[in-house]
Amino acid sequence: MNTDHLINEFERKMIVQRYSPNSIQNYKSAVRGFLQLGEKKYSHPLEITETEIEKYLFWKIEKHHIGTSYQRLIVTSIDKFYLSLFHTQLNIKHLYPRTKNKSLPVYLTTKEIIRLMDNVTNLKHTCIIQLLYGCGLRLNELLHLKLTDIDSTNKIVLIRNAKGGKDRVVMLSPLLLESLRRYYKIYHPEEYLIEGQGGGVYSEKSVQTIVKNAASKAGITKKVTPHTLRHSFATHLLENGTDIRYIQELLGHKSVHTTEIYTHITDIAQSKIKSPLDLL
Repeated sequence: MNTDHLINEFERKMIVQRYSPNSIQNYKSAVRGFLQLGEKKYSHPLEITETEIEKYLFWKIEKHHIGTSYQRLIVTSIDKFYLSLFHTQLNIKHLYPRTKNKSLPVYLTTKEIIRLMDNVTNLKHTCIIQLLYGCGLRLNELLHLKLTDIDSTNKIVLIRNAKGGKDRVVMLSPLLLESLRRYYKIYHPEEYLIEGQGGGVYSEKSVQTIVKNAASKAGITKKVTPHTLRHSFATHLLENGTDIRYIQELLGHKSVHTTEIYTHITDIAQSKIKSPLDLL
């Protein structure tokens, strides 16, 4: 089984179908892991039975303790791979996790956001955190922002080819715009808004480290990731009375039901309901 050749063919199919670069990378990675184990025993993917696929998924759950999201990605990737390359529809719908994780998103309070930003001294790092929090960006969206996506005249940022292949527009804070202007004069990025030292797309790991270190210096004990800042963006908009439909558009959610998870936080936080402890 020529795994590299199969993965290249799979990638070509997805490029033609206009999948986003991030989705292509995720699907390729999931399928590659599956095929690399299979190539030790089989000469062709069509020799692998659905029972063997189920055993592989069981092994991933038991050995690597994968979560429901990654399980869903693996099943989707394998299903798409067989359909794209061999026109074979697998009977593996039963391998999808039955329920999604309903845990509430971790977010920072306004005071914690201020502390976080106060502990960032590097101008590029400041712009990164302001973009994540001030625009509600996903990490991949931040990394692929280009200079031409910043519309300073209309005070908007264009997010191109976001999750689901859709473009969207978010607000450009005057504070962020001022930071970006100072940043541009010092760093002179050529194509991407935030570039690596040698140009090109900035490192995903570097952004994660910047956010983690800033939170640590600020004395924040919560697990803080770039996505935590996106959650904070949405939660604070809701707390300030922004209509949930606008927040849905700003986040790029396909359904308002996805956005409604933030209301579970703000509804209780802003309610007048007293704890029975206070009535004693």
